[in-house]
Parts: sequence; structure tokens; C-alpha cells
Amino acid sequence: MIYANMVPGLFLDRQNRFIAHVEIGGLTQIVHVKNTGRCRELLLPGAEVWCQTSDNPARKTKYDLITVRKGTRLINMDSQAPNAAVREWLEGGGLGAMQRLRPETVCGNSRFDFSFLLGGQPCFLEVKGVTLETDGVCAFPDAPTQRGAKHLRELVELARQGYGAYVLFVIQMADVRYLHPNDGTDPGFGEALREAAACGVHILAMDCAVTEDSMAIRNPVPVRL
Repeated sequence: MIYANMVPGLFLDRQNRFIAHVEIGGLTQIVHVKNTGRCRELLLPGAEVWCQTSDNPARKTKYDLITVRKGTRLINMDSQAPNAAVREWLEGGGLGAMQRLRPETVCGNSRFDFSFLLGGQPCFLEVKGVTLETDGVCAFPDAPTQRGAKHLRELVELARQGYGAYVLFVIQMADVRYLHPNDGTDPGFGEALREAAACGVHILAMDCAVTEDSMAIRNPVPVRL
């Protein structure tokens, strides 16, 4: 996926989950943060960032914060990017030849990011974006998420019913060593992830090639449960 109309800036501060101040072209601008996670290790004063410009007069802010540099890494922090990148990857044969790829599919009382047929088997896939990284090791989540554990329990039930069930962690950066559940932050999610793996849910992680104005799924990453 490619972003148009990107401009560089320097991160100043984060007013709340949705709004930050970024210096762009020598001026302080109010910027929409497209990630409601904490991102404390990314959004540090003086961090180099890239923002997408919008000319929509109905918007409250002109800019969306998309990419940040952390040391030598470029990290995409747009929470909508993983699903868009996964769709491109699936359409390109990332999991093999599939049919009937559909986003946002309802099954029973649950809604899943994607559904498809793979080898004739109906399958459901949930996407989780990952931005938390320390020394090349990634963790999910960066904040407690009851919703994330709920998704895993729903996938377990589908696997028990004979469906293909997948959770795909999209690591929004390149060249990482492995991913693990962040038990220190959310032990309930870690427990649910281990149960899902034991019940036949496919646990996948992929890193991404990230530039200032693009992100694309790249290589598999080991998941250590």
C-alpha cells in the first residue's frame, strides 16, 4: 500500500489518543494520530515522522500521522494499514490460491477481518497490527485488550467446528527477531493465544517493508508462545 501527499515533520507532543502536535515546515500543526494505542516508545519529542496531507475541508485536522523513525527503523503506526496490507497480500497468493476473499465477514454473532475458501475449506482470519518492539523483539498487545482475547476465543470455536481459523500479526516494521505475547501487559491475551494455538488456530506473524510512504507485507516471523 502506498500513501500519497506525505510530508516530513518532527513530533512534539501527544495531546490525547487522537491528537498530536507535529512541527511541519517550521510550523506547529495539529495532527490526527491513526493509532489509539499507547505508542510511548515511538512518539518521543523530536522523533522524525511522516504525515499524510488531506485537502478535505470537512476534516478537523489537515494531517494524519503515519510513519515514525525509531533509531534506524521506520515503523508504520497507522492502525488501518495492517488490514489493507493483508488484503493485498492475500490477493497476491500469500496463503495460497484462494477463492471468495471477503473483508469484514459476519459469522454467527462475530465479525472477522477476512473470510475465504482455501482448498475448499471455509476460513476466517483476524488481523492484529504490531508496533511494540525492543531490541528486535516484538510483543502484542501494547495495552490490555479484552477485544483481542474475545477474537481468539471466537476463532477457537470456529476451529472446533471444522473451519480454518487464522490470526495474523502484522509487524509494521522490518528485520525483527520474533514475536511473543505481552504477558506483562495482558496475561489474559497470552493465555487466550496459547489456548488458540493448542486448539488448532493458525498463529502467523509477518514483518513489513516500510518506507516513509508505503508498507507491504514481507517475510514470516517466528512466534514464541
